[in-house]
Amino acid sequence: MSSYLDSGADRPPLVGDQWGSGAAALARPTDPTGENDRDGRSGRAVGRAVGLAALIVGLQVLLVALFAWPALNTAPRDLPVVVAAPVPVAAQLADRLKTARPGAFKVTTVTDEAAAAEALRTRAAYAAFVVRSQGPALLVASAASPVVAQLLTQQAQALGGGSPIPVVDVVPTDPDDPRGAGFAAGFLPLVLTSMAAGILVVAAVRLRRARLIGVLVYAIGAGLAGAAALQYWLGALSGSYPANAAVIGLLALAISGAVAGLGALLGPAGIALGALVVFLVGNPLSAVGSAPELLPQPWGAVGQLLPPGAGATLLRSTAYFDGAGGTAALWTLAGWALAGLLLLTVGRRRIGH
Repeated sequence: MSSYLDSGADRPPLVGDQWGSGAAALARPTDPTGENDRDGRSGRAVGRAVGLAALIVGLQVLLVALFAWPALNTAPRDLPVVVAAPVPVAAQLADRLKTARPGAFKVTTVTDEAAAAEALRTRAAYAAFVVRSQGPALLVASAASPVVAQLLTQQAQALGGGSPIPVVDVVPTDPDDPRGAGFAAGFLPLVLTSMAAGILVVAAVRLRRARLIGVLVYAIGAGLAGAAALQYWLGALSGSYPANAAVIGLLALAISGAVAGLGALLGPAGIALGALVVFLVGNPLSAVGSAPELLPQPWGAVGQLLPPGAGATLLRSTAYFDGAGGTAALWTLAGWALAGLLLLTVGRRRIGH
């Protein structure tokens, strides 16, 4: 019996070498409760949770910095203003403005008060310092920027040497929104919903033609509804309703089309890129609550090349200036909208499928 057990040659073969596997099983530590497995999964889950928390904290810091930085650095930089006075007096006043705040103003002289007022109506300038026979006066266009109008009013009083200077608002804001707060606050939802529309269209719809139809229908609806809410319900807009609706619709198409197009072309990375450009960068640099010339350069100019900044400028133009000063913004929005539609046409990525 002992020779039979000791002899490997005489041992009957077992399928899968059960002798060896049994010995290995006896050598391995057993965990009948699955405690080690659960501990491993728990550790990985905690690691993921901590990583996500750190990522969100980093994003929070970035958002706070991007949105607070323009407000903390608001100051006039080459702000277009006009001086209307006889030639010697105009030169002296222009020098006083430049000396009082070096680099703050870009001064142009005109012949009379009528020409100064026309410069404000065409958005060639934000304000005009006028020398009348009875003394100096300030013309402002608060519709272009209530913040700038207030800033220049303070500057004019300082130049007056303590004597009050009359202020005339040539192009005022809507009476229901005298400080422009409703205009600025109502603009952010237009940007956010347009970005969300682009993400949803590319995530929920597979066919390229259907995606195109989706963003076009959204843009039309957003323009009609957004302009109606801002103009008739909230009183934050003046001017022509069809023109305002067309601008908001073009803004919605530029944002939703660009985000959806990038998503269709690059997948989730494209969605992230679109959100970065439109919201994280474009919105803080839009100067919708101030003016591009109040932001550090070149960021004020960069903001006007992105949909939020161009949209805010064009909407002010149609609402208060009969479209004056909005040509560059119109071409910017049209370019973004066309690029987005082209990307949707060629992109084939399926997000979320």
